[in-house]
Amino acid sequence: MSRDRPSTSAFRRFVKLGGLAGRVGASLLSEQVLELARSEDSKEERKTETLVRNAIRVVETLGELKGAAMKVGQMLSLQVGLLPPEVAAVLRALQKNAPRVPFEVMQYEIKGQIEDYDRLFAHLEPQAFAAASIGQVHRAELRDGRRVAVKIQYPAIDYIIRADMKNLRVMLQALFSLFSTADFDPIWKEVRDRLLEEIDYRQEAENLKRMAELHVDVPEIVIPKVVEEASAHGVLTMEYLEGISPERACSDEFPQKLKNQWGRVLFELQFRGIFEHRLLHADPNLANFAFLDDGRVIVYDFGCVKRPPDKLVRGYAAIIRAALDGRRDEIPELLVDLGVFKEGGVPLPAEVVDPYLDIFSEILRPEPPYMFGEDEELYQKLIDLGMDNLSAARDLQFPEDIVFIDRCLAGHFGNMTKLGATGVWRGLVAKYVEAV
Repeated sequence: MSRDRPSTSAFRRFVKLGGLAGRVGASLLSEQVLELARSEDSKEERKTETLVRNAIRVVETLGELKGAAMKVGQMLSLQVGLLPPEVAAVLRALQKNAPRVPFEVMQYEIKGQIEDYDRLFAHLEPQAFAAASIGQVHRAELRDGRRVAVKIQYPAIDYIIRADMKNLRVMLQALFSLFSTADFDPIWKEVRDRLLEEIDYRQEAENLKRMAELHVDVPEIVIPKVVEEASAHGVLTMEYLEGISPERACSDEFPQKLKNQWGRVLFELQFRGIFEHRLLHADPNLANFAFLDDGRVIVYDFGCVKRPPDKLVRGYAAIIRAALDGRRDEIPELLVDLGVFKEGGVPLPAEVVDPYLDIFSEILRPEPPYMFGEDEELYQKLIDLGMDNLSAARDLQFPEDIVFIDRCLAGHFGNMTKLGATGVWRGLVAKYVEAV
């Protein structure tokens, strides 16, 4: 873990990001020139190599810069449906590269934002117990005896994020253009808007309170309470709730029956968020969850939430109902209604859609119960499908609102696999979509 402060020099960050954008752009240009002389098989192989090589460049630079650069990379690393799987796999390295900033710096930040700091806080632990791309979390005790978790933003992170935006957009658009001719602007707007929301901890506090209200009658979900008098734009203080870590929860330490229950809770959290609450906890990083031995799940980090629009929710429900009923031939047109189609409004061909439906039909089979991870080659099958369809999907058009919903669904797919969660998932899915 690096203990370096994120660089706040606008010029230095401009040079790094601008240089990265230039290297990625030059790489793509040279590939376009050389592609003219290659066979079709050779073209696809070289295209994959170029994607991975440039993704590695992106990871190295974004990991150094942290801030918006690192956060955007982390967001995109979970876009299994949006990015080629090889690129997503490389970007996932950014999930492990969060910085830690010295305690003296963070204590200065919190004292500058909480006017009554000395009156409110009895003790703030010097060692952060969690770190992310825009802030880190310290345990603390208030003078009234409450144990709390305090999320503190890195110095000048607001300025850093806004300064990075232009160069990030140029660099990511260059990478995106290698595998898609779709309009990048809506995708960038969606990523940018979610990122700007995350740097306002007051907004996160409101998200957290609203989620708690929506789950008041859902006992298996545990959400920490906000300590409003000890929170500010760059400081979020919450009750400290401790549970079983994701690493332990996914290990052999706990019985599979309990893991199945945790998996069901995560599964329903996403479907409830999309189809019932229309407010989705949209950061599926497993570090944002802790587990209790009675089957409940603690949910942390409400900086990234997504409010799915009604049209999108109805479209998803219609597609899922058609899949459950075996009406496959209707799905390409339902995708068009959703806003997913090839250039000119052309529906996706059945040969692109059907292999994915085969996979998800197996997951949603009536019997026997499906275990996430039972098909050890499933992820490789998805990679192969992605590469087989790379050319067919190059002009794919889709609404920007699906970016974070896709991120959430794909991320939790991985979480369920780590747990080996087993169940008859079909009934749970049907319960939520039938009510739409």
